[in-house]
Amino acid sequence: MNTFVFNGSKHSRPLSAASAHPRKERGLLSFLSRTALACAMLAAATSASAQVNGVAQRPYLGWSSFSQQTLDSNFLTQANVVAQSDALLSSGLQAHGFTYINMDSGWHGGFDANGRPIPDPGIFPDIKALIDHIHQNGQKAGIYWIPGVEEPAVTANSPILGTPYHIQDILTVPHTAGNAFGAPGTSPYHYKIDFTKPGAQAYMDSVVALFASWGVDFIKLDAVTPGSYNDGLTIDNRDDVAAWSQAIAHSGRPIWLTVSWELNQDYLGVWQQFSNARRIDDDVECEGRCATLTDWSRIYKRFRDLPGWQHAAGPALGWNDLDSLDIGDGELDGLSHAEKRSAMTLWAMVNAPIYLGGDLTRIDAFGKQLATADEVLAVNQSGKPAKQVLGGDLPVWASDLGDGNYYVALFNMNATPAAVTLPWREIGLDGVRQVRDLWKRADVGAPAGAFSTVLDGHGVRLLKVSARVGHTPPVPSASYAANAATLTGSASVADCSNCSSGKKVGGLGLGTNNTVTFQNVYARKAGVYLMQVDSMTFGLRSYLYTVNGGNFQTLNSGGGSFQIPSSTTVRVCLKAGYNSIQFGNPTSYAPDLDRIVISGAGDAVLPQASTYEAEQATLSGTVTAGFSNYASGLSKAGNVGNGPANTVTFSNVTVPSAGTYQLEIDYATNGTRMLTVAVNNAAPLSLNLDGSTFDDPRPTLLRVQLKAGANTIQLGNSSGYAPDLDRIVVAPLVDAGSPGDMAKRMCPR
Repeated sequence: MNTFVFNGSKHSRPLSAASAHPRKERGLLSFLSRTALACAMLAAATSASAQVNGVAQRPYLGWSSFSQQTLDSNFLTQANVVAQSDALLSSGLQAHGFTYINMDSGWHGGFDANGRPIPDPGIFPDIKALIDHIHQNGQKAGIYWIPGVEEPAVTANSPILGTPYHIQDILTVPHTAGNAFGAPGTSPYHYKIDFTKPGAQAYMDSVVALFASWGVDFIKLDAVTPGSYNDGLTIDNRDDVAAWSQAIAHSGRPIWLTVSWELNQDYLGVWQQFSNARRIDDDVECEGRCATLTDWSRIYKRFRDLPGWQHAAGPALGWNDLDSLDIGDGELDGLSHAEKRSAMTLWAMVNAPIYLGGDLTRIDAFGKQLATADEVLAVNQSGKPAKQVLGGDLPVWASDLGDGNYYVALFNMNATPAAVTLPWREIGLDGVRQVRDLWKRADVGAPAGAFSTVLDGHGVRLLKVSARVGHTPPVPSASYAANAATLTGSASVADCSNCSSGKKVGGLGLGTNNTVTFQNVYARKAGVYLMQVDSMTFGLRSYLYTVNGGNFQTLNSGGGSFQIPSSTTVRVCLKAGYNSIQFGNPTSYAPDLDRIVISGAGDAVLPQASTYEAEQATLSGTVTAGFSNYASGLSKAGNVGNGPANTVTFSNVTVPSAGTYQLEIDYATNGTRMLTVAVNNAAPLSLNLDGSTFDDPRPTLLRVQLKAGANTIQLGNSSGYAPDLDRIVVAPLVDAGSPGDMAKRMCPR
């Protein structure tokens, strides 16, 4: 995506909370009925399909210019790309498999006599010589372009090479936007191509042939819809993607094709058939909305979106692209060391293309250490993308390599360090023969029954597990369809072709009464069970759910479809007999809901930390709750402070025993603001908190003394404005007991 055409968050426009994005069958049938496009599909499937052209049997490793361009708009020049190519080689990264040098938006400077894009001669005086240099370094060269035709080429009405046709002969009439960057009206600047018209495919062939003549090995096709913040069919680039794929086949050159960005999963078959990879997210970079290249909130978004796409990747299906990996620029990346390691681990586990951002001529030692960890890179290149086994604040991802070995990653989404235990049975293993820590490059034995560890805040453990022969027997489970539950308020049933019962419930959230309640969730005995939640959303949404009328718990979700369920499993405490579980979101958007599945024998291990959303606390004075795209629960509390009455009070912070606890406060501010913290009406503690954006929360940690049972924590600032508040997390000190003991004390009876 390009900074100069960015129109803000997709959530800046009103969203429908109910069944928001049904398929538009008429548009789909029209698409499929086009004879010319059907022929293109057939040709691409047999000769140019991404996974049979020899370039994408494994995700690629390399570098992209765009992250650095967000910091320096003049960065993309031929000289700088030469320097990055040389640095990729001299740094040692290339010896570990990093070979792609991808130039993003900004190289283009006009059109040739046949309406084809050509470089800006002032910054790329000889693109063929540049790509020759990249090839001489043993690397591959990537370039960026978009669907459609830009206005200068349309105005010139250039002849299409090798045909009697001109640019205006191949355009959709009436004129319409050719991609997500186009403007509405009769002069949309980026004009849509009608691929049923003669000359249209020939034009695409000529563009790709020009790129191939320069030696291009990779094309990023950006602003592709459905997706790119235009997830319906008002702009439809599926035929463009098919035409680009066919043009690559006609060029005779093996060229990787990635389509971007945040693609709509409803049309996954098109993306898989005609491209090597699809961007499932928006840009990872802050692009001026924070002071660094990226931040943890934007990494966390990938954790939320991936479960919906986890079955879509592999050597025969193409790859899920998570965007640039900014881990080599020190503090400028906006990530701690633990966060960088977690990001690298996620990219590796799901077999995402790994392309570094930033300036390779100044890559720091820690970034280089992460990027050249060969055992971790082997995870990325395994061709066995991982799937999420457990979600929530302590997600677990696992990959079955098919030979008795598994990759397993345990993550911590909280900033508080956490003692965690993973029973082997929860990833389907009866036992293990050996466990190796891939980041530490050390064997850690064969822990019986479970693996226990302490994770740093936003940290990770990455394991290679050799399993014993045999798998655990199936555990008891029961499925509960949302459409058969109790609906209140605006919650309503809608058709869903991919849902378990053919139905789903939408209209959840945006009010305390818009809920779905499962009244008859049965547990044979009291204990901790696994709850699988099958939900649907395009982009980020969140449930706040309650079990038996208890405190709100948060399930932060994401995805690429309102028709294809995404499964996330969390641990819940149930009482013996029948339980009630209610889903909604009083102040923001909730996903549509297919069903829940309860499984286990009541002996799962409950996470130690408890989370409390600021928007669901007691808001006093001027404080209000409002939508916030990257906030937990998709909402935060604002207008805090600037008077003693303007406070956020968490009045039911419950812990099992008196003592010292970790308190994480997730806040958002642009500049320095003071926050006062008063625990159980004691004298307040003052914190000076800094930040560079109100969009993305960041954490601060402190230790507090709490009493057994319910506690009150009040946040405010009587003398000036406080930061906006997202949530608090309360967790025991990591040495305050074993995970099993703590779980028993925290699960209410």
